[in-house]
Amino acid sequence: MTSTLSAALDPLESAVAKVKRNVLPLFLIMFIANYIDRVNIGFVNAHMKADLGIGAAAYGLGSGLFFIGYALFEVPSNVLMQKFGARAWLTRIMGTWGLVAGAMAFVWNDTSFYVLRFLLGVAEAGFFPGVVFYFTQWLPQKERGKAIAIFLSGSALASVLSGPITGSLLSIRGFGLQGWQWMFLIEGGFSIVLCVVSWLLLKSHIRDAHWLSADEKRVLAQSIAAEQSEREAHGGAHLPTMKLLKDPQIVLFCFLYFAIQLTIYAATFWLPTIIRKMGGLSDFEVGMFNAIPWLISMVAMYGFAVVSAKWRFQQGWMALALVIAAVGLFASTSGNPVFSFVAICFSAIGFKAASSLFWPIPQGYLDARVAAGVLALINSIGNLGGFFAPATFGYLQQHTGSITGGLYGLGVASLLAAAAGFLTRNKPANREPLPESLRGNAH
Repeated sequence: MTSTLSAALDPLESAVAKVKRNVLPLFLIMFIANYIDRVNIGFVNAHMKADLGIGAAAYGLGSGLFFIGYALFEVPSNVLMQKFGARAWLTRIMGTWGLVAGAMAFVWNDTSFYVLRFLLGVAEAGFFPGVVFYFTQWLPQKERGKAIAIFLSGSALASVLSGPITGSLLSIRGFGLQGWQWMFLIEGGFSIVLCVVSWLLLKSHIRDAHWLSADEKRVLAQSIAAEQSEREAHGGAHLPTMKLLKDPQIVLFCFLYFAIQLTIYAATFWLPTIIRKMGGLSDFEVGMFNAIPWLISMVAMYGFAVVSAKWRFQQGWMALALVIAAVGLFASTSGNPVFSFVAICFSAIGFKAASSLFWPIPQGYLDARVAAGVLALINSIGNLGGFFAPATFGYLQQHTGSITGGLYGLGVASLLAAAAGFLTRNKPANREPLPESLRGNAH
């Protein structure tokens, strides 16, 4: 039956199906490991304070320093990836981030915590672009969007899995190490194992894929080469950051995504702390509760995607999602820990849905000649929310004994973003001329 089905497919369709089957599962697992190693410190805040004296302000700053290292080394990492190839560079990224993640088990004070969090960001820089680059070498353009969507679903899945996995690892004791140390060692070690697996399973070139027939290799390579030739014939846009920021719409996009990421990473790093205030919960139970908002958000993201596709008004749906996020954040400032947790679950419906609803807007507005560069800029600036949110929350917790002020601030930011969203434009690129501020620079 399988052979009959394969024979019915033309060689290109068959090759694409095999690439997805052999590559996508590995990338999905890699992304889950990547995300867990990035956010697992959210579960050890109390443990590190008790064992090392790392306070809330230091924890918040260290959590955010990851994103500074990531932002600073994103471009150099991409340049080196072009030199060494996606397979080798992705393997290097996984190996170094696994080593640094494991080394977190041996931090001894604030400074060592800061250094290792910064180095973890440096180590992970270039991972997402590396995967996207790999797809450009192995999949035709019309198939890449689907592959990237599946790959990105790893973040939502990792948000659900990180709580139960990390919570269960925190119960391990032995050889003079605490549970939080074993958690870092095991989760970092898993990434190192994946580094070896990726080197063995990923192939540098289509011609090296033993699971493709000779005919499939030929047509797939020809398809990729033809698309590459077309891109080179049309040229591309090489615009400096300051030039891009002269367009008000691009500045607006950067603000919107920054506001959305502020809320997402504040919840990611501080939700376990909020859950612990409910009292009497083990580490595993905290992890299980932590998965609930992310499970709800996955359903919400799908629901918003369906309704926004049927009734097309992307800015309106994004604004609604951001208002939901704001209402939940304001409600979470109540003194009741259980009600606060329920409110955060409600807020997660909004801020995760807003993240997925956002991207079609700039993609529709931008001219194809500058789209790649602008989207990378928006992503880089937006991810800096991962620095400001935990650092600010940590400072507030340290100096006021509460993160209520931070939650109010996030709620206000979400409302401002909801209003600003109506100022954005998402006209298709083929009907929208290149913005005046960018003309004459794309070639």
